[in-house]
Amino acid sequence: MLRRALLALPAFCFLAAVQAAPSVGQPAPDFSLKDATGRTVRLSDFRGKYVVLEWTNPGCPFVRKHYDSGNMAATQQDAGARGAVWLSINSTEKASYEYMEPAKLVAWQQQRKVQPTATLMDEEGVAGRAYGARTTPHMYIVDPQGRLAYVGGIDSIPSANPDDIRKAVNYVRQGLAEVAAGKPISAPSTRPYGCSIKYKS
Repeated sequence: MLRRALLALPAFCFLAAVQAAPSVGQPAPDFSLKDATGRTVRLSDFRGKYVVLEWTNPGCPFVRKHYDSGNMAATQQDAGARGAVWLSINSTEKASYEYMEPAKLVAWQQQRKVQPTATLMDEEGVAGRAYGARTTPHMYIVDPQGRLAYVGGIDSIPSANPDDIRKAVNYVRQGLAEVAAGKPISAPSTRPYGCSIKYKS
C-alpha cells in the first residue's frame, strides 16, 4: 500500500505543479530578475502597459526558426508600435550546454535585429516555474491591470520549418491587434510548442 502511494507521488506532484500555473484572467505572477547588464527588472514596473513575455533559448531550433527568419523581430516591432513592452526571459540553467552568457545572448539577439525592452536571466528557473513555462518559445501577454490575457504558442503551426511562418496565425500579433481595436482576444489560450526548458534541477 505504501509502495503504491509512493509510486503515485511523483505524478501527483507534477499535476499539482501544472495546476499551480496561472491561467488567462488570473494575476500574472510578479517577478524580479536581473537583465543582461545586471539591472533589476520587475514585471510590476510596467503596470499600465501590455507586456509580452517570451521564453527563449538560442540553442533551440524552434527559437532559431523565428529569430533567423526575422519573424520574432517583426512580431516584437509590431508589439512596440502598439506601445507594448517586450521581455525576453531565458530560464536555461547555467550547467546546461545550451546556456549562453548574458552578453553573448544579447549579441545573438541584436545580430537578428531583435531588441526587447529587456533580456532577463532566470537561471534558477523561479519566474519560469511561476508561469508554468514549458517550451521555448512560450509566449504570454499581460494586460495593463497585471492579468494574463494570453498564454501559449507564438503561432498556429508547431514546426521548426521557417516556411510555415507565412501560413500560420501569429497569436501574439493577432491578440495585440484585437485589444488595440477594443476587442477581446479571440484565442486567449493555445498550445505552446518548441524545446523543453532546461530548468535547474
